[in-house]
Amino acid sequence: MRKPNIAVLGATGVVGREILKILVEDNVPFENIKFLASAKSAGKKITFKDKEYTIIEAKPEVFEGIDIVLASAGGSTSLALAPEAVKRGCVYIDNSSAFRMEKDVPLVIAGVNDDDLKNHHGIIANPNCSTSQLMLVLKPLHDYAKIKRMIVSTYQAVSGAGLAAINELKENTIADNEGKSFENVKFKKPIAYNVIPQIDVFCENGYTKEEMKVTNETRKILHLDASTPISCTAVRVPVFHGHSEAVTIEFEKEITPEKAREILEKAWGVEVMDDVENYIYPTPKDAAGKNPVYVGRIRKNIAFENAIDLWCVADNIRIGAALNTVRIAESVIKMGLF
Repeated sequence: MRKPNIAVLGATGVVGREILKILVEDNVPFENIKFLASAKSAGKKITFKDKEYTIIEAKPEVFEGIDIVLASAGGSTSLALAPEAVKRGCVYIDNSSAFRMEKDVPLVIAGVNDDDLKNHHGIIANPNCSTSQLMLVLKPLHDYAKIKRMIVSTYQAVSGAGLAAINELKENTIADNEGKSFENVKFKKPIAYNVIPQIDVFCENGYTKEEMKVTNETRKILHLDASTPISCTAVRVPVFHGHSEAVTIEFEKEITPEKAREILEKAWGVEVMDDVENYIYPTPKDAAGKNPVYVGRIRKNIAFENAIDLWCVADNIRIGAALNTVRIAESVIKMGLF
């Protein structure tokens, strides 16, 4: 198996730094590696595997000789650079929303729909963070009973909105504690001691773009019919790391909570924490810095037929972004798709 030449685009960002950690943790094989960022960061030094590298400005010509790009630099950057990378023979794994719903671009969760990678034409999309953790839970259940409809409510950590959002929560909380005024910039409402029922902009149908991402991306990844009813409400909460989701799933055939629990206990990438008598269920603090998607509160839904409710939590920076990006790269390498 040939070792690829790798580039990490957005290496200085929150997700980029996490990608570097996971590359080390997983001991991903590579021949050479480059670290790319904006002109503002170019020339700075970065240490990786005890070796010092210089950050290079992301320009089209730097992709020469690169096999795989792990990109987390925003939609506008990917729209500009992904075609340039592909033109030079790269496989471009993109964390942004720029290409997710493009017909010819695979939208992949490693361990869920790896076969879709075989259809790539140079660009592979990483799903939205709130979609990502959900897929590892839904896929084995869907394989058993087939999803008929679904309702999701997400409770999303501020880290999903980047470093500025993390800092705003810190500063807003300090200001509130000291009785000082604070002007929120990153969020439309104060985030300290508050929940905000808006993530991204509103669409014409009254849903936000974040909510529609969950709906549309779920259908694409699981190859559901376009008419499969899925509804989402996405909420920002004053938590630094870890997205939580309350999920109601109605299936085509009966599935008991016991059967769902049995399936999920065997599922790859999932860990069940479900013993309510002993107050065992997952919270964001349980998931912080860890790889699994944690599931609990598995119970029969009392409003719909053949439906269950569950609660799932994951570290949004890892499974929701960096970890899946690295896992896709690992699959591309193993499958010889570069």
